[in-house]
Amino acid sequence: RSSDLIVKEAAMKLLEINHCNKKFGDNEVLKDISLSVEEGQVVSIIGPSGSGKSTLLRCATLLETMDGGDLIYLGEYTAKADETGKSVYGTKAELQKARQHFGLVFQNFNLFPHYSVLKNITEPPILIGKRPKDEVYAEARELLKKMGLADKEDAYPYQLSGGQQQRVSIARALAMKPKILFFDEPTSALDPELTGEILHVIKELAAEHMTMVIVTHEMSFARDVSDHIIFMDGGVIVEEGEPKELINNPKQERTKAFLSRFQA
Repeated sequence: RSSDLIVKEAAMKLLEINHCNKKFGDNEVLKDISLSVEEGQVVSIIGPSGSGKSTLLRCATLLETMDGGDLIYLGEYTAKADETGKSVYGTKAELQKARQHFGLVFQNFNLFPHYSVLKNITEPPILIGKRPKDEVYAEARELLKKMGLADKEDAYPYQLSGGQQQRVSIARALAMKPKILFFDEPTSALDPELTGEILHVIKELAAEHMTMVIVTHEMSFARDVSDHIIFMDGGVIVEEGEPKELINNPKQERTKAFLSRFQA
């Protein structure tokens, strides 16, 4: 019985990163970073510019390769450290399989300018997911409705506000039915009044128990939406914990200094 429980608990982890190291030239950007994300969990990563947050996200989503450490999706190794600690990546097919587990929303939308809103959303599941066109179109229209963009399916990105473009990119990521959704500073390219609409969408996804990892500089949002917050600085995890505790009562001096700029 107990072994069944252990298997069950292990299966709940969607993502594990163990002892991740990453260098750009002589600059060590990530130093021995370990974290895990469980199904339904919302994890926010905060910290100053240049602390390694976005690089960590890029390593997790295979846009960058780790120099050392393990990357594990749903219990399967995407990259595994050899006896020297160096990351050895799986085959092309294994990496492709890992990519199907996650979606990524960038800070600058990354929509195809020559595609309509509907085509931006439907193209990946049809081409990459090899899914039936009718089914994908029906789901895409549902996603647009959910994002408050039902009347925009024929519009092109240039005809939309930044907030609308970001909502389209969230719909596009969700169309691939990812197990885990990554956000890299999803509001940093937006005007303050448009930021609210994106944060609202992410809060709704959290209420539906979507598993998310969010790199953000919106502290009150991180506190309200997250189950767990990680504070990074200088390529290491300085402190992590329960959101209200970490934001309101940080233990480390470095965390206190960082958060003091945000306290109302």
